[in-house]
Amino acid sequence: MKKKVLWAVFVGCFFLSIVSTGRAAEVIRLKYNNFYAPTHFMGVSAGQFCDDIKKRTNGRVEISHYPGSTLTPPPRVFDGVVQGISDIGLLSAGYTRGRFPVTDAINLPLGFPSGWVASHVSNDFYEKFKPKEWDSVHPLYFFAIGPVVLSTTKKPVKTLDDFKGLKVRAVGRVADMTKLLGGIPQPLEIGDVYEALRRGVLDGTMLPLEPLKAWKTGEILKHVTASWKVGISGSLSVVMNKEKWNNLPADIKKIFEEVSAEYSEKFAVLWTQADIDGRDFLKSQGGTIISLSDAESAKWIATVQPMLEDYKKELTSKGYTEKDADGFISYVKERIDHWRKIEKERKIPTPYE
Repeated sequence: MKKKVLWAVFVGCFFLSIVSTGRAAEVIRLKYNNFYAPTHFMGVSAGQFCDDIKKRTNGRVEISHYPGSTLTPPPRVFDGVVQGISDIGLLSAGYTRGRFPVTDAINLPLGFPSGWVASHVSNDFYEKFKPKEWDSVHPLYFFAIGPVVLSTTKKPVKTLDDFKGLKVRAVGRVADMTKLLGGIPQPLEIGDVYEALRRGVLDGTMLPLEPLKAWKTGEILKHVTASWKVGISGSLSVVMNKEKWNNLPADIKKIFEEVSAEYSEKFAVLWTQADIDGRDFLKSQGGTIISLSDAESAKWIATVQPMLEDYKKELTSKGYTEKDADGFISYVKERIDHWRKIEKERKIPTPYE
């Protein structure tokens, strides 16, 4: 009888070990939605992120990368992650005006000098305030584009008067800024901009320098007004479905956090370099960079100040106080100065200075 009991225990343990091994060997499969084209540096880098996760987890996690808005278009990336259409998504807050009211502080004309600075400010901002607007997902990391500036096909813009009446691609708060500066915003998705410029539907764009090369708009655009002192950045992020994140083993979560921290810095560097590449591509096509005098820059800055008041009104309508809004804006300004100083100390190349 004793032998039978021991045998039963042995068999039970044997099968339990098989089941446990089988579970340990199960591959976690995830879908990553990315609105950038596969050939764009963001498409390439996102694919590398997937590869690095697989490598670091020894194949326990496999992420299928879907670039070019394969799963959901840019305005629906966030909802797609929440609903489980994708497990991970790279999104731009600017495509969904009002969805991220607190984080919109990054999308104000506060004078971001580079994508590297803006990316660090964006990450700092989330870690400082943890806005509840992100609670339905698990943010992996934040980053940001370089400062939005005006680029035109024919008319060089040297003053505010030159800006008046120009039809310019602009979305979200950049559209608000365009109106204040005298332009007529056109809310096209980035993939439609080249053809609109070619056909003369647009007179220009309010975008960073990056698309000049990455999206080849520098083949058509001929003048860039270096208005970065009034430059809005644009907060982007990579987020994961909250349930999928919660179900990950602790060691896998740790790997995701480590890789995400690395890619946050990598994307920050990439965006600044992309602006430099865009600037150089424009020049190679015969384009010019127009610098604004300090006096002219001051006029642009004064002209867009109503955007800060509108931001405060929007937040107070959602239950925040004006003091909250002032705190968000002040923090962004302080972090811009902080990271700008570090950028100079490290002699990180920038597109404008």
